[in-house]
Amino acid sequence: MTAVEVRKPVAAPGQPVSAAARRVPAVWRSRLLRLASVAAAIGLWQLLTAGHVRLWLRFDTLPTVGEIAATLLRRLGTHDYWLDLGQSLIRILTGFGVAAVAGVATGILLGRSRVFADVLGPLTELLRPIPAIAVVPVAILLFPTDEAGIVFITFLAAYFPILVSTRHAVRALPTIWEDSVRTLGGGRWEVLRQVVFPGILPGVFGGLSVGMGVAWICVISAEMLSGRLGVGYRTWQAYTVLAYPDVFVGIITIGVLGFATAAAVELLGRRVTRWLPRGAESTR
Repeated sequence: MTAVEVRKPVAAPGQPVSAAARRVPAVWRSRLLRLASVAAAIGLWQLLTAGHVRLWLRFDTLPTVGEIAATLLRRLGTHDYWLDLGQSLIRILTGFGVAAVAGVATGILLGRSRVFADVLGPLTELLRPIPAIAVVPVAILLFPTDEAGIVFITFLAAYFPILVSTRHAVRALPTIWEDSVRTLGGGRWEVLRQVVFPGILPGVFGGLSVGMGVAWICVISAEMLSGRLGVGYRTWQAYTVLAYPDVFVGIITIGVLGFATAAAVELLGRRVTRWLPRGAESTR
């Protein structure tokens, strides 16, 4: 018996290449381009600061990339750095987690219940334009500890973007979906389980992504104003003693934490909504 060699089919000249084959080089090209853009920005920063460029912007007063990198390596070996990082993560995850649950629940109620929308709708619209960071003095007076006040500010910052996105997602659902379930004998719970919850997931995760970004802005600002630990508090303390490399270490840490948490929300959203068609994304 002779062995039969199995070969993968090769596209003939002029035959179109499959979408999966085209997507692999495109993904690597996109990743390399992103890395190149970051490397170019770092290189430009080093060039401007090391050259003491002073045109309209005063780059001669800022630390170089080497100074920031050396400070970052030194800070990574200290206990305080990881304590601050953990404290900020606890605050953001606690406040954001409560805001996610409350925002989704309130958004569904506002979108589904006319009575609830009439009673609480005007109140939410009055409170929504107020920046969460402006409520810091109220939080200091209202809560017995600074820690609870910072978590409340974080919750408030994330709550309204999640609420608004969920409410719009509920109202944008086609009524024919609900009519179909009710025609087949489904009740209110079946409508929520089979229509509302799956249908609003893209909008909910859009609100979660926005809420996470706003929450980071406010938790860092609250730590600078009233915190005793955290990345924001340590960054502000470094500025008060003119330790500018430490200030940039704090900025980089905030950026990395914000990027990681936002990426986690986006990844979770993709996993939960994997049933959605993503034809437009696969061609990018």
